[in-house]
Amino acid sequence: MKCREPVARRLFELTEPISLVNFFSPEPHDAMRALGFDNYWDGYFAGRSAPLGRVPAEVVHAAFYNFAEGEVARHIPQVWDTTTPEAAHAARERGCVAALRRILGDLVAVPGLTRAAGLLAEAATSAPTEGRVMYAALRTLPIPEEPVARLWHAADMLREHRGDGHVAALVSEQIGGTEAHVLSALASGIYPAETFGRIHHLPKSRLAAVMDGLRERGLLDAAGRFTDAGRATKCRIESLTDALAEAPYDGLEPHELDELIALLEPIAVRLQATGSA
Repeated sequence: MKCREPVARRLFELTEPISLVNFFSPEPHDAMRALGFDNYWDGYFAGRSAPLGRVPAEVVHAAFYNFAEGEVARHIPQVWDTTTPEAAHAARERGCVAALRRILGDLVAVPGLTRAAGLLAEAATSAPTEGRVMYAALRTLPIPEEPVARLWHAADMLREHRGDGHVAALVSEQIGGTEAHVLSALASGIYPAETFGRIHHLPKSRLAAVMDGLRERGLLDAAGRFTDAGRATKCRIESLTDALAEAPYDGLEPHELDELIALLEPIAVRLQATGSA
């Protein structure tokens, strides 16, 4: 079964490499370390949850959705003993912009990047915020004027907008956070799914219960691979995620959308060539 590829899917493919510098490049990690965080996950939770402010771990857990029970609480709210949400977001942005400048090199000075950043920011600020917790939080922050910072901030907003929709799609199919990682791992060709980096550290009993539950629902076979029903469920989730991610791009005229795609393509190619690292 093949999922269709709407505009939102193409833009996701082009903007995701911009966002991935936050996870795979050294500059964002260095920026968070400079704030006083000595491990990756403290910096991750501080930086990503910063737009939400000083909310309880339960709120971050609900918004992020795909972390196992108790994982968020190991970092939130303790990270705010080290820094403020405002400083964490600023450090995250500073590190990501530095990484983009290094990787993109000569492309930073190309007029097309400034135009791409402007169009992407226009799209990223045009969608409704209702039901979009992470996206709404980012919408409260000012849009940077500097083009590379604007490009990153807009891509981050669109990533969280899509993520909010993805959570809604998962909830509609009654797929929990750990279950979502299992389906994503299998869809990416990772087998056994329990070896996936986002869940391999969980207790074996917890992973076994998740796998057994997916088998009982007929989504996985005895060997832990997709059944036809499992593939169909994953396809529905991705199709609904794409559909729910369309709204920002409705704010652009068709010729602007075509222009944006053309401008982002060389940027995405450069970032993909380095793994955004």
